Amino acid sequence: MNLNMNSVETLVAQIQGLSGSTSDVNHLHTLLKQLEELFKSESSRLAPLLTELDPSIHSLGYLYILEACTSAPISKEQASELVLSVGRFINLCSAEQIRVAPDKFISVCKRFKDQVMLLEDPMRGVAPMLTALQKLQYSSEQLTTLHPDFLLLCLLAKCYKTGLSILEDDIFEVDQPRDFFLYCYYGGMICIGQKKFSKALELLHSVVTAPMSVLNAIAIEAYKKYILVSLIHLGQFSSSFPKYTSSVAQRNLKNFSQPYLELVNSYCTGKISELEAFVQANNEKFESDKNLGLVKQVVSSMYKRNIQRLTQTYLTLSLEDIANTVQLNSAKEAEMHVLQMIQDGEIYATINQKDGMVRFLEDPEQYKTCEMIELIDSSIQRIMMLSRKLTDMDEQLSCDPLYLGKAGRDRQRFDFDDFDTVPSKFTV
Repeated sequence: MNLNMNSVETLVAQIQGLSGSTSDVNHLHTLLKQLEELFKSESSRLAPLLTELDPSIHSLGYLYILEACTSAPISKEQASELVLSVGRFINLCSAEQIRVAPDKFISVCKRFKDQVMLLEDPMRGVAPMLTALQKLQYSSEQLTTLHPDFLLLCLLAKCYKTGLSILEDDIFEVDQPRDFFLYCYYGGMICIGQKKFSKALELLHSVVTAPMSVLNAIAIEAYKKYILVSLIHLGQFSSSFPKYTSSVAQRNLKNFSQPYLELVNSYCTGKISELEAFVQANNEKFESDKNLGLVKQVVSSMYKRNIQRLTQTYLTLSLEDIANTVQLNSAKEAEMHVLQMIQDGEIYATINQKDGMVRFLEDPEQYKTCEMIELIDSSIQRIMMLSRKLTDMDEQLSCDPLYLGKAGRDRQRFDFDDFDTVPSKFTV
């Protein structure tokens, strides 16, 4: 079957006439699925049809035609035009209609992402991809396959704050494991870019401890960054894994991260000269992993840790003594470190400019201000919400036929009350 004038007019009329009610849209979807092969073979002749359709009203039909039009390879010159047309469709389309054919919408959006990267202009893709994933989601708890693509564009465009906007959502629904790994990995990198190390650790930890039957490259790279961020934020790192970590990760991750684990050992000595020498000796490895910037932050954090240790021993100390103890070049450099740590809330101290003496203070927080009470209350509310969510998920799982079938089979395998399962040499 080929497209002729009559069939084109019929197709456009059907799309325009069946884009109203839910039942009409479902009927249109059935018709469009039957025409998929025709769309593929006639993709080069379909573009004019888009001018006769309104993407906000005829979203499903527009999507099918747009997906066919964008399926063929295009040049860099054509990419700019495609980015404009797809971006416009994403902004105008009906969420209810595109959810009828999510695979088509995802396909178009991924090609859109590829084209903005081809143009080396990831910024152009950030806003449309955010709109796309929000329209594809049924709720903010759902992780779509577009989440990692959006976060990647944010990373490349250095739009870290925009990326943070979706990382605040609690995710409970995951379709593809790879999407979850990439979401947490890219999300962790965005949090690192914003110096939100606590959230970065949470996301990278999720990658490292997620269920996996085969070790993957994402988990390896996440583990390396997890080590570095732990040193920067916590000043320490534990090489032992939680019990719920997969056996594959526990057996293999350390083998791929030896220089990073050796960095931990060097860091724990507290000697800045040894740490700097180790970093210099392994500079090429860290740079090839694209982690040299984080490693430099690890070195810088050691000065802070050493200054924090002084607060546990001394009430007052001169800037000159601080510089000598933590191996800084001058009292002025020590002053800059102390001031920055005071500003970041990492220590509580005052500096007497006249005699260059630093007085270390106790934490002034009394945990009785309105702000602190609101913070504690919001944390309690969040924990209660998570508890309810876990209870609901447990109830759903306990009724899942697949789970019950597997649990029943496992129970039979280990049911030693049945004497038929006892080996003959143990039979009484």
